[in-house]
Amino acid sequence: MGFLLGIDIGTSGTKAVLYDESGVPRAKKTVEYPLSQPQNGWAEQNPDDWWRAAVEGIKFVLETSGVPSAGVAGIGLSGQMHGLVMLDKDGKVLRPSIIWCDQRTAKECEQINRALGAENVIAITANPPMTGFTASKILWVRNNEPEVYEKCAHILLPKDYIRYRLTGEFATEVSDASGMQLMDISRRTWSATVLEKLCIDKALLPSMHESPDITGRVQASAAKETGLAKGTLVVGGAGDNAAAAVGTGVVREGRAFTTIGSSAVVYAVSDNVRIDGKGRVHGLCASVPGKWTVMSCTQGAGLSLKWLRDTVCVPEIGQADRHGVNPYDVMGEMAERIPIGAERLIFLPYLMGERSPHPDPNCRGVFFGLSAMHQRAHLIRAVMEGVAFSQGECVEVFRETGVPVSDMVITGGGGRSALWRQMLADIYNCPVNTLSSEESGTLGAAMLAGVGAGIFSGVEQAADAIVKKENTVLPNGDAAAAYMPYYRLYQKLYRALKAGFDELAVI
Repeated sequence: MGFLLGIDIGTSGTKAVLYDESGVPRAKKTVEYPLSQPQNGWAEQNPDDWWRAAVEGIKFVLETSGVPSAGVAGIGLSGQMHGLVMLDKDGKVLRPSIIWCDQRTAKECEQINRALGAENVIAITANPPMTGFTASKILWVRNNEPEVYEKCAHILLPKDYIRYRLTGEFATEVSDASGMQLMDISRRTWSATVLEKLCIDKALLPSMHESPDITGRVQASAAKETGLAKGTLVVGGAGDNAAAAVGTGVVREGRAFTTIGSSAVVYAVSDNVRIDGKGRVHGLCASVPGKWTVMSCTQGAGLSLKWLRDTVCVPEIGQADRHGVNPYDVMGEMAERIPIGAERLIFLPYLMGERSPHPDPNCRGVFFGLSAMHQRAHLIRAVMEGVAFSQGECVEVFRETGVPVSDMVITGGGGRSALWRQMLADIYNCPVNTLSSEESGTLGAAMLAGVGAGIFSGVEQAADAIVKKENTVLPNGDAAAAYMPYYRLYQKLYRALKAGFDELAVI
């Protein structure tokens, strides 16, 4: 039996999971690292922290599982999208990576629109200029750190830096690269027009591949550090959400998943390129060859609940400690006792600006309707509902652009909450499913490695063989009706507050 290694380079840590051919995890390890915020709205990480975490995780799963290095048939990578990694001619990191949630590049987004024209940007890249995307970060470095840009010889994404350290190859694949805003999405290749207009040398960019393609093999130095066998194949892999789509079986049109982690994503597969001309959701290449996706991203989803936990719910943390349970379980029980609408309290989850369906780096979090009668339980309920309302807005856009959503899977830490699952089913008016495996990103990456290694004939066949539903939550018609007036008011609040957000940003 061959084993498959999935490695996910996340925002809070890197996870390594070793699977057998049936998708059963044999060993797993997550190694955490810090996130730096040098200024308000900035977010950076050290790429070498990712590599150290990957090495520690790989060594752990090999040693713990007892699987010999020669038994690993292939390696798949997934990771946080959009991060900018800049290397010099010797492959050394030039500066900390500017990661996905960084919001410093509003001026560079305007620069992209001027250079290409707003409509042309969307027509080619399937997205408006985004502060979170990589192209604007490249321009920011060129505008603000010209001495760094002058030394840059290679531009990579986070997971592709790990590929470079494993294989020595400068390579990427379509699902992750399509979030750089440098691709012609319909042609699944770098856009000569975008690169020319932005004056970015194509030689800085890695070679492009499909997600299951073999992109390199483990080199001797990496084998020595990790314990892997020299020559082990490494496939293209996928951006974190594209990998999660494979790991959740979202590989055919009509299927979608929601993941609630630090951010929240809704991701649906389409047989054709789907572009929202208003730029409210992202059009990307799927990790399934020949398919595309529409994806939304709420910047501060689980992050909003974590913020509330850490700043307001100290008593609940203490209670959880005393009873040996998760603080989020205590918070969820409190929220369940509060009626729909949190007794006229609405939360806008814009703690890190927003991407979908409001691409706006200036918007910020809001409790609307706060009164003296509200307690911590109301705040918890309002935060959970606000995150769910944001996902509902995004699914509305999907359906408006012709992307069907009739089968939804939920993953991520938020997916463990029965309350959140029911909220989403009610607001989506769609069944919400959980899966037998809690893994998705590392599993999807490993499945792609299985395709590259010849264990599976294709991505769809891998999903059919491995992904199994566990339970289904059906929408409750009465609850859906009760949510509706709050949801419609929620949708009005961003528009009502937008001018105020912009004014606050320049005070």
